[in-house]
Amino acid sequence: MATTTAHTDGGPAEQRIELEIGGMTCASCAARIEKKLNRMDGVSVATVNYATEKAKVAFGGGIGVGDLIATVEATGYTAALPAPPAAAPPSRDDAEAAPEDPELTSLRQRLTTAVVLAVPVVALSMIPALQFTNWQWLALTLASPVVVYAGWPFHRAAWTNARHGAATMDTLVSVGTLAAYGWSLWALFFGTAGMPGMTHPFAFTISRGDASGDLYLEAAAGVTAFLLAGRYFEARAKRRAGAALRALLELGARDVAVLRRDVTGRETEVRVPVGELAVGDRFVVRPGEKIATDGVVRDGGSAVDASMLTGESVPVEVGPGSPVTGATVNAGGRIVVEALRIGADTQLARMASLVEDAQNGKAAAQRLADRISAVFVPAVIVLALGTLGVWLGFGEGAAAAFTAAVAVLIIACPCALGLATPTALLVGTGRGAQLGILIKGPEVLESTRAVDTVVLDKTGTVTTGSMTLTEVHTVGPVSTDDTDATDATHEKAGEKAEEKDVLRLAGALEHASEHPIAKAIATAAADRAGELPPVEGDFTNVPGLGVRGTVEGHAVLVGREQLLADAGVRLPAELAAAKSAAEARGGTAVLVAWDGRARAVLVVADAVKPTSAEAVRRLRALGLRPVLLTGDNAAVAGAVAAEVGIDPADVHAGVLPEEKVAVVRGLQDQGRTVAMVGDGVNDAAALAQADLGLAMGTGTDAAIEAGDLTLVRGDLRVAADAIRLSRKTLATIKANLFWAFAYNLAAIPLAAAGLLNPMIAGAAMALSSVFVVGNSLRLRSFRPLSD
Repeated sequence: MATTTAHTDGGPAEQRIELEIGGMTCASCAARIEKKLNRMDGVSVATVNYATEKAKVAFGGGIGVGDLIATVEATGYTAALPAPPAAAPPSRDDAEAAPEDPELTSLRQRLTTAVVLAVPVVALSMIPALQFTNWQWLALTLASPVVVYAGWPFHRAAWTNARHGAATMDTLVSVGTLAAYGWSLWALFFGTAGMPGMTHPFAFTISRGDASGDLYLEAAAGVTAFLLAGRYFEARAKRRAGAALRALLELGARDVAVLRRDVTGRETEVRVPVGELAVGDRFVVRPGEKIATDGVVRDGGSAVDASMLTGESVPVEVGPGSPVTGATVNAGGRIVVEALRIGADTQLARMASLVEDAQNGKAAAQRLADRISAVFVPAVIVLALGTLGVWLGFGEGAAAAFTAAVAVLIIACPCALGLATPTALLVGTGRGAQLGILIKGPEVLESTRAVDTVVLDKTGTVTTGSMTLTEVHTVGPVSTDDTDATDATHEKAGEKAEEKDVLRLAGALEHASEHPIAKAIATAAADRAGELPPVEGDFTNVPGLGVRGTVEGHAVLVGREQLLADAGVRLPAELAAAKSAAEARGGTAVLVAWDGRARAVLVVADAVKPTSAEAVRRLRALGLRPVLLTGDNAAVAGAVAAEVGIDPADVHAGVLPEEKVAVVRGLQDQGRTVAMVGDGVNDAAALAQADLGLAMGTGTDAAIEAGDLTLVRGDLRVAADAIRLSRKTLATIKANLFWAFAYNLAAIPLAAAGLLNPMIAGAAMALSSVFVVGNSLRLRSFRPLSD
């Protein structure tokens, strides 16, 4: 996919460029870069996405790409043009074999170091029985790599933030751990903590005497290890942001049989990688193969399954002159296609671009803790400095004054804050996984509380997504004029054809066809009528009309009304009425005749899932307005909406993938917060555009990766449970954050007054963490509505 949408040297007055951004640690980093870029003269608009680590910039004359990169670097981050994409889409195996992201590798190494070394430090510091002679020097040896090496990402981010007058969780972590570690170094080298036989003194209040024997290495190492684990798992989740685009590109064909003329002028097939295909090339697509690129059929006829891209459940009949789309599947006969669009110009590539645009257009959710920390952190630092000054001003010793200041920093150290989100998310997502609900990250939860509209894709979400035989209408009593005296079955006038006989004969004939509708009939016939008889001869596939052949001595016709008319078979009024009614409901009517008489109408449709109506009722009970969105025609959409209980005014039919995004955006423009439930490639961009995307786990990888929540079971009822669980998890996170801050607000004054020494402050900090974890564990009791 092209990453630069306009020339960067010369060309149009306004250019658009995409930059890869490095060094961001939170949503506030993205906001800071975006603010700096938008302030540049010549930049009309700049958006920075923290999840995808990309910036999209539209700028005019007078500045160049180098100026944009320099501005980002001056802000404290890195920027570069993306590497050019490969000629052909990468395979899943290639992606798995690719080297891991260097940042993830570094974080994993730091986390491993922190955990291995911090555990013995905490044990030595908190268990007096383990405190052998000179234990404190071993603790220092183990804690130093944790604070300096493992905690480096926090210190680096804190320094970057400080240079630009900002404060986040990184600042709290860095200041708290370095204060605890720095005090411990002072106590060991300049105080009494380094003496052989030293043990931790224990007192609730700060000693006005010598406090130089206190160590806080366990706080420095433990907090670093805890929060580094959260940072690592957050980075892993963030790296999945581009998976939707990769999944889209992987849908395309890998190679293609191109027709070339040899030296004799004879046309032969040459298999080449799809990247070598050029506009104007003619290529062969056999049954079951993917169409390599957008083009037009030049020879042959077939049925093309385009449901992945268009959402239409009925296969499209194509012949010479018919347009076809890349990545759709040839479900019928051999066709020859002329390539009209390749590469970034194809519909598949444009859909991938839609997904990326929607992801970049969605505001990156900023952690609630980061937002509050922007005020909280500077206040704590000022309070600690004030505590130091007040104690010194009242004539207390320097050691006591510094101990009180350190106690303020330790009590404010954000262990509980750091655990508030990941522990609730861990428990909530774990419970969700048990129920078939996968939540991608904490930013997903912020949208669930405000969602008031849920847009439902039809095919594969509300319906099964595959063609199914739904009705069989056999002919009623007929007059003697309609009865063929030579009928081999010697049926009496007024006798009705048996459904089992209709299915046996029609199913036998359709079993020999490769058309998707034929497969649906053959499958249902085998299930309902048992073993199907063989086709004895004269089997003919009439393109666009149906099939005919001989089964058990009967000349059988299965297909459209025109097929019967061409054979001189008249359609009785009863069957004509059944056909019209089925088509009015959006079904596909298939006529069956044998031995010169029309016998039945078979109705094939994309059946509504048995649980969909109940799912819509549950969504309404949550205060959500259901909207149906489909690429199918209005008749099909209306019938499905009526069956599941969606208002006709909330049905959008005949909607192309690009238009699905527009429908979602239109609802958002009306002030609605939109959730989208879908399963197909054609839904991926709309899932990304929606405030909350719910992907059916039975759908395509592109939809799953573009969604925020994945419903593993493919049951629409789980969507209501997913929203309930998300809201409950978000409420738990907010409760955790409230109590974490409440603990700070209550304990910081005590520490500043000298009523809590740093050791007790550290214990209080640990207790706040235990509370947060315990509150999060309550999510394990969540029960779905169906229980």
